[in-house]
Amino acid sequence: MKTILNKFLNKFLNKIAILAIAVYIVVTLVASDRIAHSQTSSDVEQVENCLVNRLLHEKCTTAPKPQAQPQIPPIQVPSSTPTRILTNKERFIAALMNLFPKIPPEDSYEYILLRAYGGPLINLEPTIKLPKKVVFKNNQETQQFQATLTMGKVAGTRNCYLQKSAADALNKARAQTRFRLKSGYGKSDCTRDFATTARFWKKYANSKTLDLVKKGKETRILGTVAPPGTSQHLWGLAIDLRVTNKKQINALNQNGWYRSVKYDVPHWSYIGYPPEKLLKLGFQKKVIGGITYWLTPL
Repeated sequence: MKTILNKFLNKFLNKIAILAIAVYIVVTLVASDRIAHSQTSSDVEQVENCLVNRLLHEKCTTAPKPQAQPQIPPIQVPSSTPTRILTNKERFIAALMNLFPKIPPEDSYEYILLRAYGGPLINLEPTIKLPKKVVFKNNQETQQFQATLTMGKVAGTRNCYLQKSAADALNKARAQTRFRLKSGYGKSDCTRDFATTARFWKKYANSKTLDLVKKGKETRILGTVAPPGTSQHLWGLAIDLRVTNKKQINALNQNGWYRSVKYDVPHWSYIGYPPEKLLKLGFQKKVIGGITYWLTPL
């Protein structure tokens, strides 16, 4: 009986230690971004407090604002519990829990989509609006979300719009070096409506393909076209570009833009963090066919 009790206590303490480390890492990472977003520091602080509460499975509340910038104290882990370093996957999920308090099961369609397209969903920039779901069922749901967005125009285009923070970051990159939209001019390279994503899906795939994707038996297609209602383009956080040299890539990365969808070379996602921060958040930097991708560790 004593042995069983000891095993139970050790298992319980290990879980507490993992959770404590996760909270510490996420809060530390987010707090470091206050310098980059000083104009909205109070908003970021509210998000951080809410994130910690959600990680602890408590009601999302906002603590009173401190008079001075506090230093994050070290997490006290029970001395009987060995220190454990979180994996990339655990760090990414900890950040992702700001938007999805309950992560979908690994064999679910939603998890498959988070793995393929979830990079931008860890962005805590208060001016960025993120969807609360990874699949919009129809045009109405898409329009309801897009109606909440503040949009900005991509410089040098006629009708290319993104969420304003994403557009501003892209315009900063464009001021450093020139690059063009994939089509040269098309609105479809930027924020799309539900009908456009459905039309693209029908061009490259069909309902049988979608069934295979949902079962996890076909994922390569997700690097060619997104299933209806799932594209990052619906969120105003993706753009298709003609990028051909290292100078262009560096300018985009320095301003928070990355190739985050495996095999989709023209596709760029706005994640909003510098490369070193992505590594701390668990992203995997992979070179495939000479192309560098920043992929989720799911």
